[in-house]
Amino acid sequence: MFLRNAWYVAARENDVADKPVPVKILNEKIVLFRKTDGQVAALEDACPHRKLPLSMGRIKGDEIECGYHGMMFDCSGSCTRAPATDRPPPGARVRSYPMAVRYGLLWIWMGDAALADSDTIFAVEHWGDPAWGMNQGDGMEIACNYLYMTDNLLDPTHVAWVHQSSFASAACEDTPLQTTVADSGVTVWRWMNDVDPAPFYAPFLKFKGRCDRKQQYEVRYPSHALIKAIFTPAGTGGEGQPLHEDVFIMDSYNFMTPIDENTTKYYWFQMRNFAPDDAEVSRQFATSVRGAFEEDRVILQAVHQGLAEKTSPNIDLKIDVGPLRFRRRLAQLIEAERAQAAQPAVAETA
Repeated sequence: MFLRNAWYVAARENDVADKPVPVKILNEKIVLFRKTDGQVAALEDACPHRKLPLSMGRIKGDEIECGYHGMMFDCSGSCTRAPATDRPPPGARVRSYPMAVRYGLLWIWMGDAALADSDTIFAVEHWGDPAWGMNQGDGMEIACNYLYMTDNLLDPTHVAWVHQSSFASAACEDTPLQTTVADSGVTVWRWMNDVDPAPFYAPFLKFKGRCDRKQQYEVRYPSHALIKAIFTPAGTGGEGQPLHEDVFIMDSYNFMTPIDENTTKYYWFQMRNFAPDDAEVSRQFATSVRGAFEEDRVILQAVHQGLAEKTSPNIDLKIDVGPLRFRRRLAQLIEAERAQAAQPAVAETA
């Protein structure tokens, strides 16, 4: 179900302060806590003695103390103190997880720690560029499997019905989609030419009248997405064409972290090529985006429930090519990872 040798967002950076923070990722319970140098550590959230969550304990310096009998654990997961003993007993340790900080988010590596490379975290092209503005990120919990969210983020057509007052325009209903497959993931995209701007974007365009609009929905393995919205004056857009000087670009970064098979934590922020220092524009976008994603949440939770309780088969449509290709390749990556993990055990048995 999950790809483990990958980076996932564990929390927003400011979610972890001076107390232990419990999170659940890929069905594993983890405690996050901040060290004296400001870095964040992540440990298995269960004391090896009686499995009390370490998140119910206390931070002491760079270590965490169990709230039951005072066993202490450092950031590597090693026990440094146990009550009434000169040295901690064998097995007195918990799993630790590699962590990294990017874009105001705390990233966690859920697989083999030896393979963790922070340079492979999803790159944000214009982060820190003074010419680009940022719409402050947010997060929400959605009661659905994360693959229904990757389906949604590889489906430009759904905006015509789910987001009628924001992202939609008439062209969103029937303009054909293109699908591009790469080693990193799948992209579904299309240009819609000489159309009315969608209500969400229209107030921020530098030009008047109709437009050429590109929807580009890219999801990378295991569950991170870049949604690119491009608007240019009608007659100036199209694949391979230079971008007009009045082009509007908004890059929406979306990070899905599976909590378990039925629940997903969703984090996001947007980068825009205008009004870099305008706090009011950022506020308006943040509010509108949150509202649109709330519309998605209602749909996705109902889809999860409907598919879980279905009494007849569901069907696929032509618009599902991108999501289905993404799922197929992700399943292959997960199976290959499992097979690789099983190899040492097989050799040992032999």
